[in-house]
Amino acid sequence: MPSVFGLLEAREKKVREEVARLQEEAERVQAALGAAEWALRRLGDARATVAEALAEQPSAVEEPHRGSVAGSVVPHRTDGMTVSVLAPDYQRIVSVLESEAGREGMRCQQLARALGLQVVPAKVEGLRSKAERLVERGWARQTGPGVFIALVVPAG
Repeated sequence: MPSVFGLLEAREKKVREEVARLQEEAERVQAALGAAEWALRRLGDARATVAEALAEQPSAVEEPHRGSVAGSVVPHRTDGMTVSVLAPDYQRIVSVLESEAGREGMRCQQLARALGLQVVPAKVEGLRSKAERLVERGWARQTGPGVFIALVVPAG
């Protein structure tokens, strides 16, 4: 039969191991808590900085920029509008569609080649999306399934 002291020592060993494990876990949680508190302080500082910057802005509303900006929305074409209001990517597409090669209409794979892009599905589908947007906004026309042609637009 085991001695009482032997049983106590075995139990004490188990409890010590549990205490060590819990201390390690507590240190891990403390480190994660410190990182989260730091991130929260940074976000609070950023919010305060933005609020200060916005408070310093002049109250007069500026006229929106009408020139081309990369990634900008394609405006609906109206009389007198030139291609210069389009973002550079869209200007390039319109210029290729207006070229001799594009006068009969171009498929998106042909358009990709003419723009010097890789003819891979991702690039071709991106061009298709842009060409369809140009059609929706009155800058180009779709003459058949997947065939696009430019409308005559002043170069400006």
